Amino acid sequence: MGETVQTLAYGSWPSPIDAALAAAHDGHPEYVGFVGDEVWWTEPRPAEQGRRTLMRRHADGTEESVLPAPWNVRSRVIEYGGQPWAGDLVDGRPLVVFVHFPDQRLYRYEPGTEPRPLTPVSPVGGGLRWVDPTLRTGRGEVWCVLEEFTGEGPTDVRRVLAAVPLDGSAAEDRDAVRELTDDRHRFVTGPRLSPDGRRAAWLAWDHPRMPWDGTELMLADVGSDGTLGTPRTVAGGPEESIAQVDFAADGSLLYAGDRTGWWNLYRDGIPLCPREEEFGGPLWKVGHRWFAPLAGGLVAVVHGRGASALGILDPETGEVVDTAGPWTEFAPTLAVHGERVVGVGASPRSAYEVVELDTRTGRARVIGAEHDDAVDPVYYPEPQIRTFTGPDGREIHAHVYPPHNPGCTAPGAELPPYVVWAHGGPTGRAPLVLDLQIAYFTSRGIGVAEVNYGGSTGYGRAYRDRLREQWGVVDVEDCAAVALALAEEGTADRARLAVRGGSAGGWTTAASLATTDVYACGTIIYPILDLTAWGTGETHDFESQYLESLVGPLAEVPGRYTERSPSEHAERITAPFLLLQGLDDVICPPAQCERFLARMEGRRVPHAYIAFEGEGHGFRRADTMIRALEAELSLYTQVFGLDRADVPTLELAK
Repeated sequence: MGETVQTLAYGSWPSPIDAALAAAHDGHPEYVGFVGDEVWWTEPRPAEQGRRTLMRRHADGTEESVLPAPWNVRSRVIEYGGQPWAGDLVDGRPLVVFVHFPDQRLYRYEPGTEPRPLTPVSPVGGGLRWVDPTLRTGRGEVWCVLEEFTGEGPTDVRRVLAAVPLDGSAAEDRDAVRELTDDRHRFVTGPRLSPDGRRAAWLAWDHPRMPWDGTELMLADVGSDGTLGTPRTVAGGPEESIAQVDFAADGSLLYAGDRTGWWNLYRDGIPLCPREEEFGGPLWKVGHRWFAPLAGGLVAVVHGRGASALGILDPETGEVVDTAGPWTEFAPTLAVHGERVVGVGASPRSAYEVVELDTRTGRARVIGAEHDDAVDPVYYPEPQIRTFTGPDGREIHAHVYPPHNPGCTAPGAELPPYVVWAHGGPTGRAPLVLDLQIAYFTSRGIGVAEVNYGGSTGYGRAYRDRLREQWGVVDVEDCAAVALALAEEGTADRARLAVRGGSAGGWTTAASLATTDVYACGTIIYPILDLTAWGTGETHDFESQYLESLVGPLAEVPGRYTERSPSEHAERITAPFLLLQGLDDVICPPAQCERFLARMEGRRVPHAYIAFEGEGHGFRRADTMIRALEAELSLYTQVFGLDRADVPTLELAK
């Protein structure tokens, strides 16, 4: 670069990556699909109230947002949503159905016309919601999951497979929706149809199980009149998680199941590629796809161990050939057309982009949402994949992002502050991809360590099961073990360690502050703080019995719920903290934060609470993300004694 390198204290380095830049690049393309031979997908718009738009890639390579604001393509089924659209060519023209977030109705859209509603608004509770649609234009229907509220409570709900007429006759008439199944199962995924249209397959599960605990693979015959015969269970059960199902071109049934302790691929019950790695993952969103069968018999797969590559599996040999290219992580979304495969990939140097693989040539290229370096990549962090040793000698997986800025170095003996990031879920994983929120800190001289604590996915079922009945213990211990190991080896400053996380990561953060003395401060984002209330009706239906496995049955171990809840032990928290919350959050409601703050009153612990109107679970608006990120940096600036005048000072109450 030729510029002189400044010697400045860690945390005080100037950086071109500001909060607005980080916010503008939050979120990523999702839900790829083909409409004819065109690739379509959803894409975030943080500057437009955080809506999700539908993108179309024309034959000439140009990209177009086909729906203007305020259209917002996003489902609320199980609150986390899932596949919100489907498309096909009818008489050579695109016909698309999608879910609009504000009213949750299904709409029909043809380019050049206004979207038209296909489903009614419900007067009850959260209304009628739809997800994971499959177009059946020959029948004039779209088949999908219907979630219907039967009362005002979050668990007054039923879910069935349903057929919605494409002619709009159900737009004002609930009775025109044809239910394909009864509601004997609490949760279902959308139907996958065999090539001859005579069989339908889907997944089902029931409380108290989560889909990564155990699901059933349901199969039913499809009558000539479009009705489903009696469904039968052909795989899965309480102890086996089937993550996805689909039919191959020859009519065989493909699914990803974890009966061996790893999600592997099966064809009609026979393993295709038995390996100690994952060919599936946690079904947080209805319609996640880790595999997609190609017409010629090959199968596109998203697979790996602690990471996910895009590969092509030959079921006859069991061999997988991975896509060449810079991508080190692929999201659970896939679409195929002929010999073309489309996915969404990212790397430590690039954000998620739409990638197409031509299986005839083996060539992969970016075709949509192409990563654009908004700042010189020399400022990006340079992560290290690390394995630490925790209590009882157990392995802990983590990504360590040291401070990095080509224009700055720190005084010789100084050690940097570090922030431990605890991911949400907790059944999830922090992927190794470019995140400008991480770069925001590392480029300023603050290190970040993302901990894939026990309970994380990507490392097999045994690693996932470490958190069973141990939430608030193992996650806290693993994060602390990584933080202390970094300090002990001379990577981080022991006196300047922080912890932060959102949702389940917010719980881990608060629990860490309440039960350890490792951290100087913490940032708690839309958290769970009170287990008893959360487990008795304060959250949504999908996770309403999640704590049965994470903590234990409430009826049997009520004391454990009290003992582990940070809200019950406010007196133990002595470190300053920042609490961030969306006021429209139905998953981790603001009431949890408000009760916690009431118990902190008079304790003289410096803290700040920022609540955002119009935000739910997961911030989506640019202005929210800017304020949240700058507040977090201001907390560290004050607690760590950093020299920064480039962010507004966060007022810490005592």
